[in-house]
This record gives sequence, structure tokens and C-alpha cells, in this order.
Amino acid sequence: MSTLTAPIRLHTEGAYARPGLGRLVGVELRKIVDTRAGFWMQAATVALTVLVVIVAIVTGEEADRTFAALFSNAVMPAAVLLPIAGVLLITSEWSQRTGMITFALVPVRSRVVAAKLVASVVLALGMLAMLAGVVAAGALVASPAEGAWTDAAPLIGQTAVYLVGGMLTGVAFGMVLLASAPAIVALFALPIAWTGIATLSFFENAAPWLDTRLALGPMPEEVMSSTQWARAGTALAIWMLLPLLVGTWRIARREVAA
Repeated sequence: MSTLTAPIRLHTEGAYARPGLGRLVGVELRKIVDTRAGFWMQAATVALTVLVVIVAIVTGEEADRTFAALFSNAVMPAAVLLPIAGVLLITSEWSQRTGMITFALVPVRSRVVAAKLVASVVLALGMLAMLAGVVAAGALVASPAEGAWTDAAPLIGQTAVYLVGGMLTGVAFGMVLLASAPAIVALFALPIAWTGIATLSFFENAAPWLDTRLALGPMPEEVMSSTQWARAGTALAIWMLLPLLVGTWRIARREVAA
């Protein structure tokens, strides 16, 4: 006696569709914050931002308790740590040997790179929103003199460029070197070395255009002029855009070991 079995219906609709950019960006954001190093780095950024604002309010003079003064100090932890997170976002694919899985699931590597870039921008803007909120709360608590909120909007806008540029610079260095330690060392050592070279009289006129410390430093501190924006754009083109192009080319051709 034979037994009739009903056919098994498999729902395969969409099973072979490639993931959209939004899903890839979500995956990359989880890679940033779900690892132990990534989580504690973001937690440290928030904690240091709050600590800087509290110390500035408690120890500073009345002029140091305006939004602009607090903001220029509070942005420093994020400005230092976000580029490191950008480096780790790229290099973890090689150091943790997850690149084989990533590029097997998404063979078009340019889509992975684009997702990492978008995720980096989202994280930087999220950190900007956090520190702007912390600084605004601190300025309200401090109750400073009239004019405490002067230039708040332009400073936030400029700092968005400052943090996003720093984050993408970290991503770019990671893409070029594809190893965490060399990329982090180069990220901090090369600008410092260039700053030393730029002090020579021969580079006096070129330094404000090529030194990121001079070109980007005013962004969280003062409303920039058109000349200062031109300098910032030139510095970002050299230290961020050029490494991004080189890094994208390298990732597209680099073999991924298991």
C-alpha cells in the first residue's frame, strides 16, 4: 500500500534577489556598533563628550559657557575617535577574515564600499546630533549671559562637514592600507609630520591649503569665510578624496583570503 504525500511548496520569492543599499547600510552600521571594540568606542565618545561639557561648565568662566565655546571643546572626542571607527570598519573585513563572506554574498564590491561610506556618514551625523544635544543641555543649565546661542546653527553645519570628513578620511586610510595598525598610525602620523614640514618658510603660503589642522580646525570654532572653505575643500580633496579613490581601486582588485 503506497502513501501519497503532498508536494512541499517552497517560498523562494525574493530568495535570490540582491540586498538593497538600505539593508547593506544597516549591516555595516551593526558592524560598527555590535563588536566589543566598536561598542566601547562609541560609548567612550558619548561619555567623554558629557565629561568635557561638565568640566567646562564647572571650571570655566562665563564666556566659556556659551554654546560656541562648549561646542568647540565637546567635538574633540568625536573628532579623534570617529576616524578610528572608520578605519576599523574597513580593515575588519581583512583582519577578522569576514571579507570572503561579505564579498561572496555581495559580489559587486563597489556596493559594499558604498554601503560602508553611507554608514560612516550616518554614524558621524548621529554623533553630531548627540553632542549638539549635550552641549545645548549644558548651555541651558549654565544659564550664561545674553548672546550665548550666537552662531549655533552655522557651527553645527560646519561641524557636520568636519566630523563626516574625519570619518571618511579614516575609511579612506583603511581602504588604502587594509590593516588596522598601519592605517591608524598613518591616519595620525602623516598629518602631524606634514604639520612639521609646513612650518618651514618654503611652505608658508601652501600650509593653510594642505594642512588639515589649519584648514579644518576653524570649522567647530568660528563661522568660516569663503577663503577658509576653499582651503578646507582643498585639504579634504588631498587627505580624503584621493585616498578614497585609491582605496576603492585597491579593494576592487585585492584578493580575499579565507
